[in-house]
Formats: sequence, structure tokens, C-alpha cells
Amino acid sequence: MRDPRYDILFSPMAIGPVTAKNRFFQVPHCNGMGHAMPLAHAAMREVKAEGGWAVIATEECEIHPSGDVSPYVEARLWDDRDIPALALMCDKVHAHGALAAVELTHNGPTASNLYSREVLIAPSHQPSKYGYPAQARAMDKQDIANYRRWHREAALRGMRAGMDIIYVYCGHDLSLAMHFLQRRRNHRTDEYGGSLDNRVRLLREVLQDTKEAVGHRCAVAIRFATEEMLGPAGIERAEAQDIVGMLAELPDLWDVNVAAWYNDSVPSRFAPEGAQEPFIDFVKKTTSKPVVGVGRFTSPDTMVSQIRRGVLDFIGAARPSIADPFLPKKIEEGRIDDIRECIGCNLCVSGDNTITPIRCTQNPTMGEEWRKDWHPERIAPAKSSMKVLVVGGGPAGLEAARALGQRGYEVHLAEGRRELGGRVTREARLPGLAEWARVRDWRLGQIRRMNNVATYLDSLLTAQDVLDFGAEHVVIATGCHWRRDGYGRTHGEALRDFVDNPAVFTPDDIMDGRLPDGPVALYDDDYFHTGSVIAEALRKAGREVFYVTPDDTIASWSAHTLDYRHIQWRMAELGVEQVVSHSITGFADGRLSLEHAWSGKPRTLDCASVVTITSRLPDDALYHAIAAREADWADAGIRTVTRIGDALAPGLIAHAVYAGHRYARELDEPAIDGVPFKRHFHTADASDILKP
Repeated sequence: MRDPRYDILFSPMAIGPVTAKNRFFQVPHCNGMGHAMPLAHAAMREVKAEGGWAVIATEECEIHPSGDVSPYVEARLWDDRDIPALALMCDKVHAHGALAAVELTHNGPTASNLYSREVLIAPSHQPSKYGYPAQARAMDKQDIANYRRWHREAALRGMRAGMDIIYVYCGHDLSLAMHFLQRRRNHRTDEYGGSLDNRVRLLREVLQDTKEAVGHRCAVAIRFATEEMLGPAGIERAEAQDIVGMLAELPDLWDVNVAAWYNDSVPSRFAPEGAQEPFIDFVKKTTSKPVVGVGRFTSPDTMVSQIRRGVLDFIGAARPSIADPFLPKKIEEGRIDDIRECIGCNLCVSGDNTITPIRCTQNPTMGEEWRKDWHPERIAPAKSSMKVLVVGGGPAGLEAARALGQRGYEVHLAEGRRELGGRVTREARLPGLAEWARVRDWRLGQIRRMNNVATYLDSLLTAQDVLDFGAEHVVIATGCHWRRDGYGRTHGEALRDFVDNPAVFTPDDIMDGRLPDGPVALYDDDYFHTGSVIAEALRKAGREVFYVTPDDTIASWSAHTLDYRHIQWRMAELGVEQVVSHSITGFADGRLSLEHAWSGKPRTLDCASVVTITSRLPDDALYHAIAAREADWADAGIRTVTRIGDALAPGLIAHAVYAGHRYARELDEPAIDGVPFKRHFHTADASDILKP
């Protein structure tokens, strides 16, 4: 039963000519599937509608080939042939009583046109931001008229597809409507440039065009960035207040956030829940139209507070809707403890940035709704009464035990340490990663309600223990450890000076509380977030830190999760000296010998210790010990022994959770010979793809 404190979250609200059944609004978000994988895209959105979200939006939707954002795969409405793919999404969303929304955009100089090969257009002559190092040409009056016509035609196509809300996109430095507002991009001297009135002119015209075209049936929303965090070089809150005041009553809904994307979807390490409020709280005071905003909201109390204090009318979400598509329904049914809370790791963002289907650390079914028929809440019941022993209580073992327990198997989870969670528990103690503990906490909360799942702590099992246990299926999820010898991407063999050197440390040492003496050289050959987190931990412990990497920049892969700029700012704030494009050649007598990656020039650093972040090794000794006794399996009743997660191949926490879930799904199911998921096969006409 729903807690009456949350009743306001379930009150309907009109948005122009349509009505949302509650206050939960899945704002536009990318997903790596878009127009290339319409069946997968529609299934992903449908699950959210089933989960209780009142509004389900697409990602940004290209309106014309001159605004092609390839290689990124977003939505597309270039012509009528693109309608069926989005109509499919609308049908799926409407089946669950939700509204469908499309975010129309032409990205101007921030498009790429890599596919279309059209010349980029912009308010004024300027370099392109993405794609080839070319320039966008200044739009003349005919170009502006054409842009308005393209947008109007795309709005009509959206309405024909079944959309209930049509967006005018003016955010994230990714749309012509916003580019005309920006002084740094708009250098025009005609009626579309100069004064704020002039720079707002095109946005007003496009809003009016859209209202005239579809406003009789569809709501017209504006997605507007109120702050770019660039100082006078960008749109600031004061100017945004003027813009909102000028257009206050024109759209049917204001969707407000900050720009750019890395400031909007800030990783949890750098921003708490509700961090955007100071930048958007003025909007609702300026307009009578409903307002939606985001803040990685996972707490229903915070959501209610946003509405009751007059900050928002709708609780917008991208990442929380990915981590738990059923978040609204769980609040409605009084199942708050069942919410799978977003941890803000931004792995979901990497799907778009690597042009692959979306994925989620917390929700292993995200992106697999159509490909594998995985549902975030439902799973097939057990097909036997066999007992399963899971060895290792980290993210892979916990998810395997939880999902197996949900299926109805008798599950026994043995953990060698005195606490569950494995690497999640250890990493969550590092600076800024506390919310990552939600991966452990949600699974433990589910497991503790299951009478068919037993857990054993401080239980370091031997091969004989496993054989004696009497389980038909054994899952080895014993994790991994960081290498100490320097082997990794750059060094194809161990570094001689690192072997048995007490002054060489790993992230495991830091997490175990064994801190090196300073100064410390942190050697990062991993290229993701770990190096910067360890550097921050060392600085907070008072150590001088040199951040050494063979790469040309620190934490390069973190660009895919929007961490990169925040990491750079944090390292600068902490005074961490960066030594990039250098590999290690030796370490002795407090001197680290380096070699420049490109010139070969030697360099030395005076340091007392080195922390090496290169690669990891599976903790798979137990697996091999059991495998060596395969002749004894039958007598012990063992049918299968399977490694999963880091015990098989070290990866991200998301890989471990996915591996545990996949094992649970596939147990007792027929083996698949060939590709283990469905694929899209494209023909000349998108409508052919959608035929049964």
C-alpha cells in the first residue's frame, strides 16, 4: 500500500492538450540503439512505461540530413520512412497508459554530417565541434526558413507517429536553437543576432511554428539549459532568467537543466542528488506552465520535497529510470526498499559514447529487453529442485544468488571474508564512491527476504569443502586482485624492479588501509577512474602524488562516462602533478626511471613509493583445484562448476553483475548454438524491419 506522504507524486497533471497520469517523467536520454535498432529501442522504452513512468521520451531526434550526428545512433525523422520506427515505440508506450515524447533537434555546428556529407550550418561561420576538422557555414535567411520548415515537418511526422509531446531542444550546446542564443556562436548583425531579443527570435519562432503545426493535439515542450558553467562565455542563470521570462507561457512544458552533458549528468562522485536545484529553481516562479527537471532523484522524500517547495511539477529522470524502470510502481505499491537505486557511475552514458546498446551497473537487464527477452522484474521459475552453491559474495555472486533465489532454487552463498559485497564494499570506501555500495545493499535486501537463500560469512572453502557440500551446481565468483608487477597494456612482462619490492603498492593495499610513504608515484596503465580515486585518497592522507601514465592524458576512458573533465578539475584542485606519455623503465633507491612514450627521452622522479594500476588477475585457485578433481564430481553429485565475473575475467562491476544475472537466467535452460541474442537485420525501408 502506498504511503500517503507520496500521494502527490501520483496526481495527474495536464500538459497542454494531454494529461500525464502521474509526476514521473522519463526525460530524453540516449541509449546507443535509436534508429539503428528500433525493436530494441521500443522494448526498452516499453518496460519503463510498464514500470509506471507517465511520460517516456526518446533521445535527441535528428530532423534533417544536414544535422546528422553520426557515428552516434540517435532517433531520426528525416522523412516519412523514419515514422514506423518511432510509431512502434509510441504503440508500446501507449499500451501502458503513458505519454510518448520526441526531442527534435538540428545540431548545427555540433552535428558531424559524417554519414550525410552535407555542409554543416551554424548561426555564424565557425569550426565544427565533432566529426572532421571542418567548418560550419553561416546560415542566411533562406537557411533559417528551411530550418524552421524542417522542424515543422518533423513535428508533424512525430504527431503522425503517435507522439503526445513534441520537444523543441535548446540545451546541452547541441541544438541550433541554443546556438542562436549563445554569444560565442552567434556573431550575426541582423535581426537574429546581437541583442538578447534578437538572439531569442529563432527559438520563439520555432516554438510558435511547432504550436501551430501540432499544438491542437500534442503538447509542445522546450528543453532549456539555464546555465552552461562557462561564466560570461556561456549562458548564465541571469540571462536564462530573462529568456524564460520572455517565453514563459509559449511552450506547454519547461524541461530545464544545466549544460553541457557532463554538467547535467554528473557522476555521483562529483555531485549529490538534487544538485541542479540552484540553477533551475527560478523557472517555476516565472511561468504558470508545468516544469520538469532532473537531479538523479532516487528518494521519494526528495521528490515530494521538490514538488511541495515549488521547484518542480514533474520528477524528471534518465539514469534513475535506467537503474530501475519500475521505480514509480514500487513507490505506488509501498515497496520503497525494492527500488534499485542509481549509483551515478554513468556506465549507461558509455553506451551512447561507444555507440553500443545501453547498459547499467545496477540493472543488468537494461538494453537486453528485446535482445534477450530479459525483464527487470520477472524471471522464469526454476526448472529443477537442484541446489546451487555460490562461492564468493561480491557483485557477481550476490546477483547470481539473488536471481537464482528469485527463480526458486535452493541457493547457498559462501563468502570468505567477514562481510559481503566483495570489491563493491571495498571500493565504496574510497573517496566519492559511497553510493556504489547500493549495488551490494539492494541485493542483500532482496536476498534477506528469501527463505531459499542461505549466506555464510568467514567461510573460505577448499575443493574438498565444495565436494562435500552436495550441491549439483557450483558457481565460482571469487573475484580478482590487482597485479603488483607492472604487467599491463604497456609492459608485456613484469617489471623487474617491481617484483618483491616493499615500496610497490596496488589499489588493494590502499583499500586495505596499507598506505605508502610519500612522495608517491601513481602509475596508471588502466585509463579509467581508479587512478584518480586512488590519487585523491592518497592526497587526503597527506601524500604528495605524481600521476604517471603512458597515455597522453590521465583517465582517458572516463570521457565515455562524463568523468573526464571533473577528474581533471579535481586533480588540479588537489595539486596532483600529471606526468603523461611516460612509461616506467626502473625503480630503485627512491628514484623512478621513466621514458617518454614518443621521444624516448629519459626522466627520473624522486619518490618513496609506487602505486601500480595496470591489470588484475582472477582469484581462480579454487576453481582449478575443483576442476583437477573432476573425476570426483559424480560421486559428490556435482553436475557443473562455472566461473563468473572477475574470477573468469576481471572487468567493471557492471560486467560482474551481468555475469551473475546471466548465469541465473541460463541455468537449466537449453544451450544456445550460435548468437545468444536477437539482432536487427536492415533492409532498404525501415517499415520492413518492423513486420512480424
